[in-house]
Amino acid sequence: MGLSFSLSADTAQEQGLDLEPPVRMEEEMEVMEERVVEIEHPLPCLSESDTQGIIKGRDLFGYVGIEAVLDQMRRKTMKAGFEFNIMVVGQSGLGKSTLVNTLFKSKVSRKSCTPNYEEKISKTVHLQSVSHIIEEKGVKMKLTVIDTPGFGDQINNENCWEPIVKYVNEQYEKYLKEELNVNRKRRIPDTRVHCCVYFLPATGHWLRPIDVEFMRRLGKIVSIVPVIAKADTLTLEERLEFKQRIRQDLQANGIRVYPQKEYDEDAEDRILNDKIRENIPFAVVGTDKEHQVNGNKVLGRKTKWGIIEVENVAHCEFALLRDLLIRSHLQDLKDVTHNIHYETYRVKRLNENEHFTSRLPLMENRHV
Repeated sequence: MGLSFSLSADTAQEQGLDLEPPVRMEEEMEVMEERVVEIEHPLPCLSESDTQGIIKGRDLFGYVGIEAVLDQMRRKTMKAGFEFNIMVVGQSGLGKSTLVNTLFKSKVSRKSCTPNYEEKISKTVHLQSVSHIIEEKGVKMKLTVIDTPGFGDQINNENCWEPIVKYVNEQYEKYLKEELNVNRKRRIPDTRVHCCVYFLPATGHWLRPIDVEFMRRLGKIVSIVPVIAKADTLTLEERLEFKQRIRQDLQANGIRVYPQKEYDEDAEDRILNDKIRENIPFAVVGTDKEHQVNGNKVLGRKTKWGIIEVENVAHCEFALLRDLLIRSHLQDLKDVTHNIHYETYRVKRLNENEHFTSRLPLMENRHV
């Protein structure tokens, strides 16, 4: 027969025993519930079956600091700077140099940088480039402007685009060789053409055969942005009709101009690029002279009817072109050059080398 006894707290205290007061069942249950609540919300994790899950800020326990990567990238870019290479193509007298100076609000064109420059029509197409370091708010950019004097200036302009095609491919080849070096540079100098601005004369008619042939060939290897030069020589109605005819010609001849629809990454890009495509080709006016308009200094061309404000969208589309080339799509132009045009050239060249290497044993056997 077993014996059971209980010792009260008062008795234990009298006998000098250290006995804790009894804990009720209800209190024990509350403690257990609190412990269960603590483990109901573990750290968010991805299951093996859901490797594409997204953990957003509201699901995190606290600040991680992922967004600081943007500041790191910004500081690194500001220290190293970046490169942008723009090519201007068109016959003499269309204002290529003036437009480039207007774009970057400085004398960056070949004519502006060449002392005692004299306008001479070249008998052949000679590509010339000039580079500048432009700094704005701590951001440095190495700008290279490639000019094509002699293009379209001859009576017979057959194959006048070949030196330009050759130059573009040579820059791809130069970059490829640097990439394939065993001990290559940490940062490969980038001389590839990121954008080609093609100047169309404001004739008000259709595209000329030279325009069609040039853009059809160059559109496959470089990003082309067509513009109507000296658009102030056309009325608004003539300008609208001319732009519509050019778009019809581009579509009929399968000419690829930037930005291409197949390169739109998402719906937001598509909406933005559709607005740009609606305005191509841009009707532009360039000038480096300032005038007073309502007490403000503006870039413009003075005529006897008034002042054509270059940056006023109601007067011309220079502001749209500037935003495309510099403020909204400059990095995209570089990405398209590297990921699309250069990649196409790289794959082609490596396939050619592989084919040549595979034929070497056959050639050696024949020689034997």
